[in-house]
Amino acid sequence: MFSPLIDELIQSLRCLPGVGPKSAQRIALHLLEHDREGAATLAQSLERAAAGVSRCDRCRTLTEQALCGICANHRRDGRLLCVVETPADVLAIEQAGSYQGKYFVLLGRLSPIDGVGPADIGVDQLVQLLADESIEELILATNPTVEGEATAHYIAELAKAAAVTVTRIAHGVPLGGELEYIDGGTLAHAFSSRQAL
Repeated sequence: MFSPLIDELIQSLRCLPGVGPKSAQRIALHLLEHDREGAATLAQSLERAAAGVSRCDRCRTLTEQALCGICANHRRDGRLLCVVETPADVLAIEQAGSYQGKYFVLLGRLSPIDGVGPADIGVDQLVQLLADESIEELILATNPTVEGEATAHYIAELAKAAAVTVTRIAHGVPLGGELEYIDGGTLAHAFSSRQAL
């Protein structure tokens, strides 16, 4: 229906998460009809980012430098290491503003069914980091999914063998949440992880 270049743009936009055929079509037509300058800026930014952004040599988050700003920051507590699944998790924790340690990004989670093993998510690099640096506490902040929990358990065993204290972020009822709207799995986890006051 559209010309080849417009079809190509629509198909390219579909690679974005949450963007289906209709959304891609709307975005493409908006950019071409109403915001050509924005389209050009977007294209240039995407091209520069794709060429210039890689992974931090230490924590594996996205950055333009060999070391990201967090790893290069000597004011961060190098004794604390928070293990997360994705760079988006680092951003979420940083936006909360309370954590002052460093990170390690797994770039996934263990999933034997999908053929994702420890080497695929960088567990060997994490173990080397635990051996080389003076890390006292490993904070596991993987997602509370079956795969995330399995990944956390696997890494916890390796960290304990390296004589590093292991903690897990709390999961359960969100602050301000009402119990009647919380799913059963979350409530069960909240009860099993309860603490004395």
